[in-house]
Amino acid sequence: MDVLERLREICLAMPEATEKPFGGHTSPSFRVRDKLFVMTSEDGSSMMFKAGPGVQEALVSEGPERFFVPKYVGVKGWVGARLDVEQDWEELAELIEDSYRLIAPKRLSALLD
Repeated sequence: MDVLERLREICLAMPEATEKPFGGHTSPSFRVRDKLFVMTSEDGSSMMFKAGPGVQEALVSEGPERFFVPKYVGVKGWVGARLDVEQDWEELAELIEDSYRLIAPKRLSALLD
């Protein structure tokens, strides 16, 4: 399965998730109630997601070949994941769900339980 198709399948399984490019970009980004929870790079080689306190530091220090601090949004706790390297897709799906839960209204997050 294509990496972006796999990402799309995970993201759009979240309640009320939609796909809409970010800004002037053409790459897929995923939103809940028009708030971003996953963005992809224009070249499709990486994605960014929101993470809770301490998660960014832990992921980047444990797997710098897989995770990085993205420009602009990294200071707000977002984490970058490289999609052009071997990834644990179960782990990525959990991280995407966590990002969704941080962004989505509580009523929608509760639907995942």
